[in-house]
Amino acid sequence: MSSVPVTKKPAPAVQSRRKRFVFLLLDRFTMLSFAGAIEPLRIANRVLGSQAYSWVLAGENGIEATCSNGASFKLDMGLEEITREDTVLVCGGIDVQEATTKPVLNWLRREARRGAAIGGLCTGAYTVAKAGLLDGKRATIHWENQDSFLEEFEEVKLTKSVFVLDGNRMSTAGGTASIDLMLKIIASDHGEEVANTVADQLIYSSIRTDQDTQRLSIPTRIGVRHPKLSQVIQMMEQNIEDPISPADLAERVGMSTRQLERLFRRYLNRSPKRYYMELRLQKARNLLMQTDMSVINVALACGFASPSHFSKCYRAHYKTTPYRERGTHGVPGVTRLSI
Repeated sequence: MSSVPVTKKPAPAVQSRRKRFVFLLLDRFTMLSFAGAIEPLRIANRVLGSQAYSWVLAGENGIEATCSNGASFKLDMGLEEITREDTVLVCGGIDVQEATTKPVLNWLRREARRGAAIGGLCTGAYTVAKAGLLDGKRATIHWENQDSFLEEFEEVKLTKSVFVLDGNRMSTAGGTASIDLMLKIIASDHGEEVANTVADQLIYSSIRTDQDTQRLSIPTRIGVRHPKLSQVIQMMEQNIEDPISPADLAERVGMSTRQLERLFRRYLNRSPKRYYMELRLQKARNLLMQTDMSVINVALACGFASPSHFSKCYRAHYKTTPYRERGTHGVPGVTRLSI
């Protein structure tokens, strides 16, 4: 990396006190989210020409933590007491429900009572929510874990943003969203110029805000730019539990049912009914693999009137039953990630 130019000294109103981050590395955490959070801090120190930020790595055993790609990290501390000025970032990954142990939850609750700011990176938001620290707060989590999160944590105001800052609680959706959160924090502490310089060093040319959403737009995702088709798919995605009939969908976008059928056949090579069914079954699979909801409740949450109809449709699409799907993947938990 090229040498980093030192920027102008921050204005007096901008925070200049040293800030420490405590990265709590859960078992099988995601390296990308962790690296995306710690590297901006390192670069910010170089830009500022001082140790404005410091960090320690913490974990339940206090010795070593292993991430989802198999790499291991030596820890600086276990679940010991920290200061109220510290910021805790819980780094989650796969099987986060299993990694969210009682000692971890008790430690987070204790440090929250003492005033520490606490956040979750990637599925780390699950752990923070499980500790009860996101009740009444806005938060986010990786899009693939949103269905199960909504079912378990009704008191949390879940969004689809790439990151969320709500008071002294924060969360990111995973992947590179950690970079956006840290750039926001750096800008708040030391000014936009410093944050922009850090972004340039990261070759990060499009800084996202908390108003940006995680997933690609529907036209980009399906590879088709047709406004009425996008509107229909959006309505389908927003009405999984209570499906809307093709006739009603067509009426809402000002076309006939036959026109809607032709539109889906032309661009997606399937009927609206089939596409809608695939969306519902995809959500059902997420709930089966990520929660301990009963198969009956999963069926109802995905718009199926009876378990038998749900099982028949599930088998036709996934070549296995909902019961076998859950059995194959062992103890239900928040297990899946796309990154």
